[in-house]
Amino acid sequence: MVEVGERRRIGARGRVALRAAELATWASRKAGRGKGSMIGGLVALKIDPNILGGLGRGRRTVIVTGTNGKSTTTRMTAAALATLGDVATQADGANMDAGIVAALHAHFDAELAALEVDELHVPHVSDAVDPAAIVLLNLSRDQLDRVGEINMIERKLRAGLARHPETVVIANCDDVLVTSAAFDAPNVVWVAAGGGWAGDSVSCPRTGEPIVWDGEHWYSTGSDFKRPTPDWWLDDENLYGPDGLVLPMTLSLPGKANRGNAAQAVAAAVTLGATPTDAVAAASSVDEVAGRYSTIQYGSHSVRMLLAKNPAGWQEALSMIDPTCDGLVIAVNGQVPDGEDLSWLWDVRFEHFENVAVVAAGERATDLGVRLLYAGSQHTNIADPLQAIASCPPGRVEVLANYTAFRDLGRALAREVKDV
Repeated sequence: MVEVGERRRIGARGRVALRAAELATWASRKAGRGKGSMIGGLVALKIDPNILGGLGRGRRTVIVTGTNGKSTTTRMTAAALATLGDVATQADGANMDAGIVAALHAHFDAELAALEVDELHVPHVSDAVDPAAIVLLNLSRDQLDRVGEINMIERKLRAGLARHPETVVIANCDDVLVTSAAFDAPNVVWVAAGGGWAGDSVSCPRTGEPIVWDGEHWYSTGSDFKRPTPDWWLDDENLYGPDGLVLPMTLSLPGKANRGNAAQAVAAAVTLGATPTDAVAAASSVDEVAGRYSTIQYGSHSVRMLLAKNPAGWQEALSMIDPTCDGLVIAVNGQVPDGEDLSWLWDVRFEHFENVAVVAAGERATDLGVRLLYAGSQHTNIADPLQAIASCPPGRVEVLANYTAFRDLGRALAREVKDV
């Protein structure tokens, strides 16, 4: 451990912090409290607040951030970078400092890293690890009681990027706020990754003037701020890149948003030296992300799990629902990690499920039920998600849940399947 620590330039305090983290992780696992990675990261940071920089030093790192798609894009980026060598990354989406420390510690020798980072944490994490590339996916309203106003996030990201002029920014030029954050950076790779949700980009984040859309193009009426020409773009079959590159891209994951995620993951990996063909093949092989998109057999029901956490994410996830499924369960909680204010439910278009019988579930099933009532959606209210699934006809059941509802249902299903 000391030899490796010296190579990472981790001092005596850092080595003590990492040993304490290992002990905390071991104790947590022995006590049956989970994997213990988060507690290990917290302990390490408590002992050495600079441990993140020590662990990140000497690696070529890609940071992935945005409101939606972080975990999926990070998983795809890690897969693509793995064609070059060992990669440090989070397997569970823990995207704040403790989770990042735990991931880098767990993959101590890896010379590459793909790190999912919460939008608010990107500036100081970038200062600590000095990333080779930063992937900016999208920005939209998310947990206003924690994250705050979205234009403020854009300004913080813009200021953080300005401190790292050598970093290559892989930015989605179809997202107005992301484009504004990256617009002044000297090294930008623009990707037309799609932007299905434009509800938070009606005005220019730089001048306040209206944003005008003309097909896929957009521009500000108050300045020369407009959609950049993309270096990478895609359609339903192919990924297109620099120098006339055309690569077929068939993903294991559903949805247009995931095609955009894959395009940015590939662009990031190619920036670090991966071949485009290898990067596309690796990103396309990702078929599950921390339980998302997975299918679980629960009694007579084949249950597919989808996660959504904010209006933009819900709108995209709803488009993935198979309208021929035998049952649809929508589960909503209102705990702190979800955001306790659920007024955003009224921004989500549930109206296109008029002809699908829905079960409203979760701690806030009643709130959801009221929204479904006004959407004209036939539904029943069963708060317990397991009972909600059981109430559906035998066959394929789609489950769409927000963060804690998804987490808790996944654990409950795992226990039920284990006990069978």
